[in-house]
Amino acid sequence: MRTDKESQADRLVEVRLELRNGIAYITFDHVAARNAMTVGMYQSLKTICEDLTKSSAARVAILRGAGGKSFVSGSDIAQFADFQSGDDGIRYEEGIDEYFAPLALLPIPTIAVIDGMAVGGGLAIASCCDFRISTPDARFGVPIAKTLGNCLSAGNVAWLVAHLGINIVKRMLLLAELVTAPELLKQGYLLATYAADDLESEANQLAERLMQLAPITQKSSKQTLARLMKNNLPDCSDLIRECYGSDDFKNGVASFLEGKPPVWTGK
Repeated sequence: MRTDKESQADRLVEVRLELRNGIAYITFDHVAARNAMTVGMYQSLKTICEDLTKSSAARVAILRGAGGKSFVSGSDIAQFADFQSGDDGIRYEEGIDEYFAPLALLPIPTIAVIDGMAVGGGLAIASCCDFRISTPDARFGVPIAKTLGNCLSAGNVAWLVAHLGINIVKRMLLLAELVTAPELLKQGYLLATYAADDLESEANQLAERLMQLAPITQKSSKQTLARLMKNNLPDCSDLIRECYGSDDFKNGVASFLEGKPPVWTGK
């Protein structure tokens, strides 16, 4: 039987939508896990974006993590504990692509507001947005070569390369580096950096600027770019199946959940 305290905790793990003055405020709220995304949260994000696509209530969307310490720190690792084979990884990565597609294809401009970490799924969500602003101390990456030993879908990798460039993505995926905001500001991935206290007002000012421009032009431009980036993706299911079916992945998940460093065997 679940206690009232456990039920209350479940309710606090969510993706919230608030519509105000033509702006859709989307908040990731899983503060206890630095806003790591559960399956339910991914599904909520997908539903919110699908609903916004059908509605004319919002002209801009602003996405932000709750708590002021993290945007999104990745996916909830506990969900991987029940994976039995590489086929589970295939289904998971296909699901991730399906969750992100409605955000990437939203007909309205999107702004990611990042204080703290944008890691793994958080980096993917930020990259699905049209503009990103952050605090100067924010960090970005996909350190799965250090933590879990899994991999990303071809669509996810292609999207990251299109936004970050292949050299930075290689550092993130092969070296498990977390890249700093000043470097990504210089590279162009970030539009600007601001002090934490100024992020909200700066995001609203950017939203107001976007709302004064031609919405159909914005829709056409961003969706054309999205289609170009998704065109002619290769089938990498063999690589995903190998990664998620490996002993390294099983050991990586178990070690992460136990708070121990993983030992990689290459098997």
